[in-house]
Amino acid sequence: METKANYVLIGAFTILVTVFLLLFGLWAAKYSSDKTWQMYDVIFNEPVTGLTEGGSVQYNGISVGTVEELRLAPNDPRRVLARLKLEAAAPIKVDTKAKLSQAGLTGSPFIQLTGGSPRARRLADVDKREIPVIQTEASALQNIADTANRLVARLDQVLSEQNVKRIANTLESIEAMTGAIGGQSEDLKVLIVNARTASEQLQVTLDTTNRAVGDIDRELVQQLPKLIAKLDSTLTRMDSAANGADKILNENRTAINSFANDGLAQLGPTLGELRSLIRDLRRISDRLDANPARYLLGRDAPKEFEPK
Repeated sequence: METKANYVLIGAFTILVTVFLLLFGLWAAKYSSDKTWQMYDVIFNEPVTGLTEGGSVQYNGISVGTVEELRLAPNDPRRVLARLKLEAAAPIKVDTKAKLSQAGLTGSPFIQLTGGSPRARRLADVDKREIPVIQTEASALQNIADTANRLVARLDQVLSEQNVKRIANTLESIEAMTGAIGGQSEDLKVLIVNARTASEQLQVTLDTTNRAVGDIDRELVQQLPKLIAKLDSTLTRMDSAANGADKILNENRTAINSFANDGLAQLGPTLGELRSLIRDLRRISDRLDANPARYLLGRDAPKEFEPK
């Protein structure tokens, strides 16, 4: 009985040690796995058609992890929340961007990470949330879709019922104008001939004008030395006259100064006397006109006898 009890104790102890070692190995493996990977969230504002859980996550074309979970954002179903399981050594910086990409035209969609300048800080050190969030940017497919939607909206505006009617009216007007021009073909021919004749006459006139201008230019060039000589002679004479006048002024400066000082001073009284003389002469003239005999003889003129 004692031998059997020892075997039971040894077996139980062995089983317990084995279970403990197994649990310790699982814990160590999980601890090592948690230390090797880092979880991140990405919130897309566009559909992620074709992207599945377990899909690839690439950083500048190099695989750095997988898509762990995909679900709609609880507060806004228009947004998609993707949880990424990335290598802990992956350089996820604060300026790293995530976008939906596709390998070729028929390849499976995946998440492409870009950016991450060397001097930028790591996102996990800045974002203190339990799971840091990587910012997103519009994918090429989304840009193409947005551009296509804008083009379709603009085409709808251009091809509205009102614009279609206007285009139809414009085409009808062009057709009517074309018909009218076709009916006036003879008049157009005459108009073209007249225009050609006028162009030829204009060319002749221009040629004549060019020749006349050339002749004028040649005559001007030929006469230019003579004109310059005459101008030089005239300027010489004017210079000589100016010198003579200056010489005369210098020679008579004393007389001119004497006249300016003395003669002009006497000019005022002389003008006053001349004014008095003119006034006296005017009175004498008025008296002569009124009664010449009395003024000359000192008595009135004799009256004529009139018989009664």
